[in-house]
Amino acid sequence: MMAGFPQTADAMTATESEQKQEPSPAVPNPVSTATDLAQPPGVEVAATSAPASTSPVAHGDGNQSRPESRSRRHGRGPRQEGAQTSKAAPMGASRAARAIPPVLEQLAELYPGLFGEVFLPLKRGIFQDLLAAHPGVLDREALKTGLAIHTRSTRYLQAVAAGLQRHDLAGQAVEAMAPEHVHQALLEVFRRRQSRAGEDLRPKLLQRLIQAFEASGLTREAYDERVRGRDDAANALLDEALAEAAARRAKDEALLRAFENGGQTIEVFADMYGMDPRAASQTLERARQRRAPATS
Repeated sequence: MMAGFPQTADAMTATESEQKQEPSPAVPNPVSTATDLAQPPGVEVAATSAPASTSPVAHGDGNQSRPESRSRRHGRGPRQEGAQTSKAAPMGASRAARAIPPVLEQLAELYPGLFGEVFLPLKRGIFQDLLAAHPGVLDREALKTGLAIHTRSTRYLQAVAAGLQRHDLAGQAVEAMAPEHVHQALLEVFRRRQSRAGEDLRPKLLQRLIQAFEASGLTREAYDERVRGRDDAANALLDEALAEAAARRAKDEALLRAFENGGQTIEVFADMYGMDPRAASQTLERARQRRAPATS
């Protein structure tokens, strides 16, 4: 396990405003699998949308799961732990399967587009929206606990890390994801995956951090101010990602100036620099876009 990385900020959870008013019950860490950090934004979530997904997420709070043979959250029945854990577990030890809280099964039935096989980031204040939409149906405390488990699950954090927008109960995108929430989600997904991986995922994380910075549209200074935290290891990664992003921008700008001053066609220019014409065209267009004033 990679020590030193911060846990996901409370502001990233859908119940953030409600949790400030009254403390939420303690919940166990979710058990989940994370997709490859090297994939571009959006791929993580899309990968979970296949009906025959083989990597369901199980959550637990001590409640018994519903007796249905299929789970809308997984697209199949409860996860069978025995065969998967028998090899990894110590002699005489076994890990009990963690059941999905009934309230999350309820939400998956009511809102399959948000809580079903694919998780989407939820708008802030979704807790109150759900209570208002289903008076007397959803238990307040069970809902609060269930949403806390849901928004801390790896599948949910993958959606946040991909930079997807927050959605309301109608499934409409209503709010952009804050850069700091994307950053924290990336670090947390990395931390969970690195603890299980047999390879160093740090280079992949760096590329994802660079992509998140580029997608934010912020200046380096503004982005740094928003996402920098108190953890030295995480801040060191941020510094490295921002430095590499700056070096790439400088290289792209130099190529654009050379192209503008040379007067060659894109095909001739690409051949001179040993580049694929399509890649060269994309690089030049990216450099042109960066010349426009960045958001402060």
